[in-house]
Amino acid sequence: MSWNRKHLLDIESLSAAEITTILDTARSFKAVGQRAIKKVPALRGKTVVNLFVEPSTRTRISFELAAQRLSADVINFSIEASSFKKGETLKDTALNLQALNADFIIIRHSASGAPHFLSRVLDAHVINAGDGAHEHPTQALLDTFTIREKKGKIAGLNVTILGDILYSRVARSDIWALLKLGANVTLCGPSTLVPKTFEQMGCRVTHDVDEAIRDADIINLLRIQHERQRKTMFPSIGEYTQLFGLNKARLARTKPDALIMHPGPINRGVEIDSEIADCGRSVILEQVTNGLAVRMAVLFLVNGGNVPPEAASYT
Repeated sequence: MSWNRKHLLDIESLSAAEITTILDTARSFKAVGQRAIKKVPALRGKTVVNLFVEPSTRTRISFELAAQRLSADVINFSIEASSFKKGETLKDTALNLQALNADFIIIRHSASGAPHFLSRVLDAHVINAGDGAHEHPTQALLDTFTIREKKGKIAGLNVTILGDILYSRVARSDIWALLKLGANVTLCGPSTLVPKTFEQMGCRVTHDVDEAIRDADIINLLRIQHERQRKTMFPSIGEYTQLFGLNKARLARTKPDALIMHPGPINRGVEIDSEIADCGRSVILEQVTNGLAVRMAVLFLVNGGNVPPEAASYT
């Protein structure tokens, strides 16, 4: 097993072997979810705090359920009812949570680098659930898990990420994970949202959507990150949909076995037609299911991974 890290802060610093260890461990935990009794005692007696300073529904619930299935106690931190509103710093809030014997701090924050900062001041395990426009490591892990499960491999696949790359933490984490595992990554969207500077990461950049998706094995769609943009980066939503939205006509020109992915939330009728989001080539809901297994694996591994997941059972 190639894992000896106390935290999960990003994908950029992980090796291909470490990423593969998480994916292999997640496969075991996905099997746990198919049992009649879906709990294992791997984190019994541990306390997990969801410190979500930025709004979230999917990721927070997924981490909460993952921790519960590992038999941990879970506390959800509400920004609206916290001393954050009274001016308390992130450091003081986290230290107070640790003083209450929190073993894990899962943090989502609008400031890039917030998880890295906490990892330097806390003894608890820190897991990045999204920091600004920087990274969203568990989303990239569940995306690569889904691709590997459906296609049998990552290496050599053509993956197109289409949409708002500039402001997307999902895109950055996906790029790192896919490149480290040997995929060919193409980025596409408006030139204002997909600058050529991304080529420095090892990606191909194009602003021609039909060319970008023609040979793709995976088409990963991203929504427009309005909440992170400082100004409008294109004339209108209607124009974006016309030029870059995935519709039936465009889908018909792709490979017949190309898969459609989306991290959610979906803006139906904007980056993707509603019927395509629900079609047989869409694995969007499978991504959600796989996210639970991946987050169980991450919690398990940063805790030391000292119980084989397939053996960690109440029965």
